[in-house]
Amino acid sequence: MDKFDRATRSRVMSRTKSSGTKTTEWKFRSLLIRSSVRGWKIGHHSGLPGSPDFVFLRARLAIFLDGCFWHGCNRCRSIPTTNRTFWEAKIQRNKERDEKVARILRAVGWKVMRIWEHELKTDGDGVLRKVLIRRSRARVSKASARRAAAAEARVVRPTVASSEERDVCLL
Repeated sequence: MDKFDRATRSRVMSRTKSSGTKTTEWKFRSLLIRSSVRGWKIGHHSGLPGSPDFVFLRARLAIFLDGCFWHGCNRCRSIPTTNRTFWEAKIQRNKERDEKVARILRAVGWKVMRIWEHELKTDGDGVLRKVLIRRSRARVSKASARRAAAAEARVVRPTVASSEERDVCLL
């Protein structure tokens, strides 16, 4: 059982803020730096919904590094036997929040990428490849959208003839 009453526990937990974990965020950051990947920034203070861990602003790519325990990884997941119903509900709420945040970000034009903690631990190079592919696709699609808009603006649109011109054409 908890040594604090419900109100005290709530107050203590509300003051505990999330911060970078060495096993995921630091490892991913060092992977980006070692690989000379540019254009990213730590996204916690980006103002985006859900506070992504990393963002590529030009590519509009938000990256979330999900801990296997907290986000309910099916591969690595282990739910504590003590207070099991609480933990199952907690992890389910986290999953639902993750989906909601992803929908919101996609609705405002961002690409969302989620990387599991175990992926980063076991296959850092594979994770980096996925990120670079996703980033380049986002850049290409943005560039192609700009080219399409520019091409559309260059298309000569037929103008509506004035009433005098129409009369001349009919004669």
